[in-house]
Amino acid sequence: MTVLLTGASGFVGSAVARRLLAEGQSVRVLLRAGSDHRNIAELPVETINGDLLNHASLRTALSGCKSLFHVAADYRLWARDPSEIYKTNVDGTTSLMLAALEAGVERVVYTSSVATLGLNKDRSPANESTPVGLQDMIGHYKRSKYLAEQKVLEMVDQHGLPAVIVNPSTPVGPRDIKPTPTGKMIVDAASNRIPAYVDTGLNLVHVDDVAEGHWLAYRLGQVGERYILGNENLTLKQILKKVSYIAGSREPYLKIPHAIPLVAAYLAETWVGLIGKGEPAVSIDSVKMAKKYMFFSIDKARQELGFSPQPVDGALRASIEWFQQNGYCR
Repeated sequence: MTVLLTGASGFVGSAVARRLLAEGQSVRVLLRAGSDHRNIAELPVETINGDLLNHASLRTALSGCKSLFHVAADYRLWARDPSEIYKTNVDGTTSLMLAALEAGVERVVYTSSVATLGLNKDRSPANESTPVGLQDMIGHYKRSKYLAEQKVLEMVDQHGLPAVIVNPSTPVGPRDIKPTPTGKMIVDAASNRIPAYVDTGLNLVHVDDVAEGHWLAYRLGQVGERYILGNENLTLKQILKKVSYIAGSREPYLKIPHAIPLVAAYLAETWVGLIGKGEPAVSIDSVKMAKKYMFFSIDKARQELGFSPQPVDGALRASIEWFQQNGYCR
């Protein structure tokens, strides 16, 4: 059986590709021309060049496929032209799901994000049912993922799209080549470039466990349901302490108010706008997002999928070792 996988060259997508191959699946990947192939260079996959916004290429890629794993996304917390994020995450997802319906795909796993979920004001772990709306989304990335998820759910209800949705939290681990914003934080902390921290929290999970969760959702997930793929809820201070211990770097002890990085973000975005090139070292949206504790419960995935992630300390160690071995930490 041939499976089409989007986003295979990325951090999460390459882990999903490896998990599918381990199950003996015949994997076809959809990649844009000029994509960085390092994460999948040695994998026995069939490559189709195409684009989420080119419907003809989607029909070609889905020809003969019984299953679809849509992992690709524009994961940027700042963009000079925010419309690019919506085109990929909303329009691209909609186009791909329509093509999947046309092709008669029997099973779809759509990779959303915990960014689309509600949060509890008391910082207790939220779940798939925590109330949320578009007005709660901070920044273009979150709004685009929320709108894309709503499109998928709408197509499940109105057109019978056989889609299961997974909502990964914050993955860490090897092959974060870009790196992701969290990966960059780990690199900076391991390289003694983070002198202070703010009061916030994240849910961390090994990227390989996220891939395992995709496979479990494919096998056992209910159509139209969402499953959080996460693990441990940690404050930023706890995360940085773990990173410093593993990497042998200095642990930041200075806690600063959110107003300080927010001012820095406004200045950085203003400067980038004035010079017309590059991107800000820190974005306004990322600082605003950091005011929220992104704590989540994985009870539903545990109970319905048998999801059982490994301890996060091992994930952080694997991440740091990969960054160190590949020259990211200096």
